[in-house]
Amino acid sequence: MKETTSREKMLKKIRKALLEKRDNPYPNLEETPLYEDYSDLLEVLFAEQLTLVAGKFIFCEDEVQFIENLLLLADEKSWRKIYCWEPPLQEVLSQYEFPFYSTDTDFLQAEVGITLCESLVARNGSVLVSNGNAAGRRLSIYPHHHVVVAYTSQLVLDLKDAFRNLKVKYDDKLPTMVSNITGPSRTADIEKTLVLGAHGPKELIVFLLDDSM
Repeated sequence: MKETTSREKMLKKIRKALLEKRDNPYPNLEETPLYEDYSDLLEVLFAEQLTLVAGKFIFCEDEVQFIENLLLLADEKSWRKIYCWEPPLQEVLSQYEFPFYSTDTDFLQAEVGITLCESLVARNGSVLVSNGNAAGRRLSIYPHHHVVVAYTSQLVLDLKDAFRNLKVKYDDKLPTMVSNITGPSRTADIEKTLVLGAHGPKELIVFLLDDSM
């Protein structure tokens, strides 16, 4: 008699399992929280987690402090080609006469992209962005330095909370591009050497402005 192969044994078990259906032994598995409860300040958790993935965090009490820190950063890094395409941000930058490109003129030479975001995910220090804003798909990806301007009201604990807010904001018609950015772009494919900026920005800087007042 021909010996049964491992493949046939496996298929036999699958057929038997399909015929003998049983109740789900873990009916509440999807509702079970993945993480422990967190009751401390979300901005503290976000700052810690963002730093762990090589991102930079700067807290600002208001727009004036944001502009002051941005000017210092631009001077320190000698930034010249700074792009911003979102009207609310353009209004803030223009109010304080901060120089920036408002169109995609000479975009191939872009050094910095300044964008808003959809949410900040505190649990893993991530920034949720989409093309639902005027920054589109390119501004958070192409320049070597990505500067995110966010507000304390945009902080959420987990990714599921960020997607819930996204569905509410866009009335369940989600943007065609939603991306969760966790630190600068990186790869270790080549000789297992970590390289930042291989597939996108090599630096991620998040300015968190307090809008609780």
